[in-house]
Amino acid sequence: MQLNLPEKRYYAIGEVAEAFGVNTSLIRFWEKEFDALKPKKNAKGNRLFTPQDIKNLELIYHLVKERGFTLEGAKIHLKEEKKKILSNFEIIRKLQNVKAELTNIKNHL
Repeated sequence: MQLNLPEKRYYAIGEVAEAFGVNTSLIRFWEKEFDALKPKKNAKGNRLFTPQDIKNLELIYHLVKERGFTLEGAKIHLKEEKKKILSNFEIIRKLQNVKAELTNIKNHL
């Protein structure tokens, strides 16, 4: 999954939901279910996600939506094998970026 988010310190929940292609209610639900997600809240109560929160959301999205884990399975998997998951996920993401770049070069030929 390729995210198109600009480099910022904080992202609004609407931006995050649009980047992932899901509803904001799903992001709020995952926030309650997974301890790794801790967005900041401003005085009005709006959720502001940091780049680290975005990385955690990417990992959760990968496990739940792309690999088909249940929420309980994803929680257990994150707790038991977090380092292994992160390294595999980072490798997959880098390979996807290389694939997208090669496809872009192929289209320009």
